[in-house]
Amino acid sequence: MGKLKTFLDSKLVKKDVGEETVLTWKETISYALGRGAQGMNTGMTSSKYVNYFLTNVLFSRMEQESGKGSAMRVASRIRFYCGIFDAINDPVMGVIVDRTRTKNGQMRPYIRWAPIFVAIVMVLFFIGSSDMPTWFNIMYTTILFVLLDVTYTAFDIPMGALAFSITPSGIERTKLFGVSSIVRSVGGAIPMVFVAGAGLLPYFKDHRPQSYLTSAIIAAVGIVVLTRITYANTRERAEHKEDVPSVKECFRLLFQNRPLLMLFLGNICFVLCKIPEQVSTYFVYDLMANDKYNLFIDIIKFPGSLIAAVLVPMIMEKLGRKANPKRFYQVCCVAAIALSGLFALSTYNGLMNKPDGASVSLFTGILIVLFTGLLTIPLEFKNLIQKEMEAETVDYIEYKTGTRVEGVMLSIMSFTGKIENTFSASIGLRILGLTGYISHEEGSVAQNHQTNLALFIMTILVPALGYLLMLIPMHFYNITGESHRRMMEEIKVRRAALKQEMTEAE
Repeated sequence: MGKLKTFLDSKLVKKDVGEETVLTWKETISYALGRGAQGMNTGMTSSKYVNYFLTNVLFSRMEQESGKGSAMRVASRIRFYCGIFDAINDPVMGVIVDRTRTKNGQMRPYIRWAPIFVAIVMVLFFIGSSDMPTWFNIMYTTILFVLLDVTYTAFDIPMGALAFSITPSGIERTKLFGVSSIVRSVGGAIPMVFVAGAGLLPYFKDHRPQSYLTSAIIAAVGIVVLTRITYANTRERAEHKEDVPSVKECFRLLFQNRPLLMLFLGNICFVLCKIPEQVSTYFVYDLMANDKYNLFIDIIKFPGSLIAAVLVPMIMEKLGRKANPKRFYQVCCVAAIALSGLFALSTYNGLMNKPDGASVSLFTGILIVLFTGLLTIPLEFKNLIQKEMEAETVDYIEYKTGTRVEGVMLSIMSFTGKIENTFSASIGLRILGLTGYISHEEGSVAQNHQTNLALFIMTILVPALGYLLMLIPMHFYNITGESHRRMMEEIKVRRAALKQEMTEAE
């Protein structure tokens, strides 16, 4: 126990990196556990399984009642309108967080209470059954989606904003994001792997809806337990003024904050890269025609998160003053484009020229799993370095205006993240509906050529276009490692002067 305590109390970054460092391993791991709780939530409610649960479980009777493609159309509309509401909800929550003043801080009170409501609503969502009337399922699902959005936003925005306030060091934040990424990936994998693996168990193979509910209950318990640790062992260190800009003023700041605007535009292009995730279950069940690959595809994504979480902070710490997140981001996009091209060339024949309804060959299946894992590496590298770039934009606003607004800046980025999920889910489901996708509750069904081609293009080629478009706004991102360090030095001087003025006034 003594060695464990010594480790937990030791500094996260031990060597001199030219910046003030404050984090211990205890605080880092505690924050990361909260990210793991977020992963459990998104693993159940924002992943590919929600789409499949809607179209092939809850709305499975709709195909007989309203015709082919009706389940896809209704699910697409629900995801779209609820997602728009969710995105709009984010900036409002950001302002609320920035206006919060309590003895426990701005963000931590929300981290204490919001996850309880998140857990309750998530379980209620997956209680839904295909035995209920279609009109009831549509109404019930819509209401629960709105409640999911509200409760998760009340947890998500403060959790993300806390990372911007927990330390002033960019290198330390990158390492914090790295550790958090590992824990979030593990947390997110638990419910997804359970649902995918449940199909291999005798009971759940014939009772698929129960596998979703069981997984949701496991995730709900995990969310509540992990966030209590986050609340108890983290600190907010940034100083804040009493005056906070309104939502309208903050969106005006978006256009004054050039680096944030470039990240915003990059995220809009990233919508195309999120479509594969939204149609992944359909790709496995209907194009690969072998649901056993679902488990392998979920598992193979974890090494990419682990590699990114270990190597990105290590590279940034080793580079020190030479570290350049912008360049790192660009290299990730180029690597993803190249891998997507190889993926398409290697698997087209095995996927598109096999007999209708027949399972892919073992060779093609292995290639698909392999490329899925490889593509996760540049994706996770990009996601991780972008977290530090988002933190840099908060520093940039403080540098330009003298006001620090973690909640609002984080909410603007979260807004684009919600737009990504909303549009990618809606686009994916809508295209499948237009191509005549046939809904089915169990097993696989031979789909028509248009549906199969759409699944191939959306899964493999569309993301490459997204990464290519992301390179355009990133060219105009104007913060480098050195310019960020100069900003932080000036901000530190300003804070010291302000503190001195307040002391003298007292």
